[in-house]
Amino acid sequence: MGKYSEEFKWKVVQDYLTGTLGFTLITRKYGISDKSIVRRWVRVYKEFGRNGLTVKKKKQFYSVQFKLDVLHFMKQTGASYLDTAIRFKMNNPSVITKWNSTFRKEGIKGLQEKVKGRPSMSKKPKSISTKQEKEMSREEQLERENELLRLEVTYLKKLKAFRENPDAFLEKHKQRLPLNSKKKDSD
Repeated sequence: MGKYSEEFKWKVVQDYLTGTLGFTLITRKYGISDKSIVRRWVRVYKEFGRNGLTVKKKKQFYSVQFKLDVLHFMKQTGASYLDTAIRFKMNNPSVITKWNSTFRKEGIKGLQEKVKGRPSMSKKPKSISTKQEKEMSREEQLERENELLRLEVTYLKKLKAFRENPDAFLEKHKQRLPLNSKKKDSD
């Protein structure tokens, strides 16, 4: 659960958009720790509407390839976490921050979804012989290794394409530039 409710965020954004106060004064008025929080709420609201201010109740799952694409885009364009999140229609840039940190520490394996919790206890006695069980686990290991190799090849192909012609790649993945805001920050 987030620190601020959706209604509170909505109230702050509306106050900023309809009033004459800048980010700093709005931050002081509502007792928010940092003006970048308000700036992020306003930007997300402008991009996604009121839905951008909601905290998702259901956990969103992203594929490893999607995570790699997001991180690759951010690295190649130099976009901020917030710009990258908006570009990929995400309202929470901290998720990308976590992916980046995990990728730097653990590589591609760190970006895969991990099974959580203890495995369930089986009430049925084991009917499969240990030899068949080992063969299945070996087969699963090979399938998993195969999938990782495919992901790596795809990533390397995209990297090669970018290195050969960065202008074409950036044109294809061009991010929308935000319009200059008429309001000035009052520090």
